[in-house]
Amino acid sequence: MNLRGIRAIYIYEMNRSFRTLIQSLVSPVLSTILYFIVFGAAIGSRMENISNVSYGEFIVPGLIMLTVQMQSVNNASFGIYFPKFIGTTYELLSAPLSFVEIVIGYVGAATTKAFSIGLIILATSYLFVNIEIMHPFFMIFFLLLTCITFSLLGFIIGIVSDNFEQLNIVPMLIITPLVFLGGSFYTIDMLPVFWQNFALLNPIVYLISGFRWAFFGIGDVPIITSVIFILLFTSSCVGVIWYIFKTGYRIKN
Repeated sequence: MNLRGIRAIYIYEMNRSFRTLIQSLVSPVLSTILYFIVFGAAIGSRMENISNVSYGEFIVPGLIMLTVQMQSVNNASFGIYFPKFIGTTYELLSAPLSFVEIVIGYVGAATTKAFSIGLIILATSYLFVNIEIMHPFFMIFFLLLTCITFSLLGFIIGIVSDNFEQLNIVPMLIITPLVFLGGSFYTIDMLPVFWQNFALLNPIVYLISGFRWAFFGIGDVPIITSVIFILLFTSSCVGVIWYIFKTGYRIKN
């Protein structure tokens, strides 16, 4: 394992975030504060408790998932796409690094940034609501695994994208709607039966449900189902990346 090579990629990606601190950190935190003001204070004060949890507390896991998933995808996709854009991909591939080490470097940096933002947003939420986390270990587990999984997904998007427009299509037109429709601001039990069954086709439902269970002990689906799903999702992303590097798809041709 070339730890020096992994460290070089990791440090380079982390330094890039420090150079764009407003975009990387300040922007998602301010967006979350606005969500708390609008949904938690303005709307939440007029809503009844959900499963004995105030609406302001209820939306905290969904807001964290919304931000973390988008940040993971954006950081990882731009990190690997930028070498393609400036033409340094072949220098990276000719270095004494395996595809595993390259992925660890880029995905590790994206995961670190998204995980840190998730914890900062959690800390910010205490300015608005008082949250008691029932299962802190599982909360950290779900948060970390979500960051890793969506960083892997972002890495795939960065490789297969040919321009900046394609780089933003999946996060903006697919992931964001799925997160909003995945129970970020509501429980699917509030929907009619038909739409409840339809919502279960949304993979984000299982991630948000598991993360919310770690906070309050409640979820839209059983916790074991959420764990199995996210592990399958992670394995699928790893398999796709392995195939890309094995065949050179969108890398060598």
